[in-house]
Amino acid sequence: MIRRAGLVLGGAAMSALGLRALGGRVADRMMAAPRTTPEEARLGPELDALGGEVLRLRSRDGLRLSARWLPSEFASDWTTDPHEAILLLHGWTGSIAPDIVEYGSFLRRTAGVLGLDFRGHGDSDDSPTTMGLREVDDVGGALAWLGERGVTRVAVFGTSMGGITALAAVTVLGDGSMPSADADPSAPAAVLAAPRPLIVGVVADSVFPELGYALADRFPPWLRRPLASLGFDEVARRLGGDPRDTEPIRVVRLVDPVPLLLIHGDADPRIPVRAARALAAAAGPSSDHWLVPGAAHAGAHRAEPDTYEGRVSGFLRRALADAREAAPIIAASSVVPAIRSVADPDDPVTELAPSGRLERD
Repeated sequence: MIRRAGLVLGGAAMSALGLRALGGRVADRMMAAPRTTPEEARLGPELDALGGEVLRLRSRDGLRLSARWLPSEFASDWTTDPHEAILLLHGWTGSIAPDIVEYGSFLRRTAGVLGLDFRGHGDSDDSPTTMGLREVDDVGGALAWLGERGVTRVAVFGTSMGGITALAAVTVLGDGSMPSADADPSAPAAVLAAPRPLIVGVVADSVFPELGYALADRFPPWLRRPLASLGFDEVARRLGGDPRDTEPIRVVRLVDPVPLLLIHGDADPRIPVRAARALAAAAGPSSDHWLVPGAAHAGAHRAEPDTYEGRVSGFLRRALADAREAAPIIAASSVVPAIRSVADPDDPVTELAPSGRLERD
């Protein structure tokens, strides 16, 4: 009997170790997103045609992030404002380049576009991918960079993980209408940080209501939930924080009253229609939900390009126009000279420290 009990306990221990190892492999996969995708190699001519400026900025926790700025372009049906910008956020894997190419040309007819490489992606500093938990600090750095350049109103546009991060950022950082909770009280009185831009609207395309859906096309259905739980338990252990705390279904209501446009494809293999509708139902009254027929994951623009561009542009312009009306006279205390392109990685570049103040390499 003692021997049998020992065998049972030994088997349980081996099973626990096996589950821990499996959770570790899932966590490794989630936290090590590929920096670029194979198709990015052919995007050079399209990026050159878009122009803009390649730059570096700092996240709130000090990482160097790569980004591209596209100045606004003339639109016959809209008057752009140099104090407004759109922050473009990409999904899990790859740099911002594919999203800049796909969305930048129509977004810049509403406002200048700052496309950001998240930590561990593109040319940004190494760091684990955390499905929004730490990427919020990247958004905070981008907002500081924009504020230093005189931008006072920002709309955030994100696909997949970028949309998850956009929702989390509004929840964690606030929309900018209140003083920053993490302002440096010991900063010298002579140092005047630029105002934090106000987040006036969010477009979140193909966001997972729960982060476990990120595994939906990688494992059999009966394994997804237990593997997601094991994987995120391990991620939380490694990071000292749980990305599930800021997953969309938990925070989407807190985005209100910031206008929110949720977009999902009804042919998305990773997000069931019922889950997309559940997220929309959990959102506040300032939200709208568009379910795009025949669209795959992050594929709504390709499925209905004209309708997509019209609907997203209309939403962003209404949000910006309402913000202009609410605060018609908003000006930054100082504006930094024009952004410089960084073609040579050894060339010094202007950056923002985590405090929001300028520093030089």
